[in-house]
Amino acid sequence: MHHRLSPRVHRFEYGIFLACLDLGELPELDRSLRVFGWNRPRLVSFRDADHFAMRGVEKTASARGSLERWLSSQGVALPGGARVRLLTFPRVLGYVFNPVSFYFVEAPDGRPVVAVAEVGNTFGEQKPYLVPLEEGPADGQGARFRMVVPKHFYVSPFSALDLSFDFRLRDPGDQLAIGVNDVDDQGRAVLVSTLTGTRVPLSDASLLRLLARYPLVTLRTIALIHWQALRLWLKRLPWHRKSDKPELQRGVARGD
Repeated sequence: MHHRLSPRVHRFEYGIFLACLDLGELPELDRSLRVFGWNRPRLVSFRDADHFAMRGVEKTASARGSLERWLSSQGVALPGGARVRLLTFPRVLGYVFNPVSFYFVEAPDGRPVVAVAEVGNTFGEQKPYLVPLEEGPADGQGARFRMVVPKHFYVSPFSALDLSFDFRLRDPGDQLAIGVNDVDDQGRAVLVSTLTGTRVPLSDASLLRLLARYPLVTLRTIALIHWQALRLWLKRLPWHRKSDKPELQRGVARGD
């Protein structure tokens, strides 16, 4: 769900499906499933090279390895045997576009460590954001991660570059509850975005059911992004060129 509050009200909601993958289980998933493939063509597939697609990172590097290198550059060392789960769009018939993917890192004893939001745009760029564990009493609904951070990333021509992201993430359990808002310098929400859903086991049967319910989900996502952009343009929302403020586009990675 996206709900734009300013300078015009604009709301939409769509059904999708995402994969929540334990990156340590990818070899087993590749062996045991016929519909799903790891780094090879299948009806639904996951490719390491689609994530942390930064120049200078070897194409054979795993998504987990790239995540570890980036976290190390941010002063975060993963404990030995850490578990990493990635919530993301898989490739469907070889095509993928990910507006945002989320990594959730756990220590071997199950303690949550940190989350990372990997935001993408239609220019083929990505930018990761560190989202630390939120302190506070547990409420039985999963660990919370929270960070308000300057965007410094061109995501939409209808969003100013001087806004901040307000990441509000829940550790994905049986229910998914994620919020990513655009906020101004006073902390007021300009755009509210949520991801909600219910977990189902990953199997050939469940993938086929989801593909039937949400056909060509990744291609549909990029088409709907442009459709909603057209609607915003017709509402005469102010828009911003990507070249207008290059100084507010920092730490951005672009794939080859």
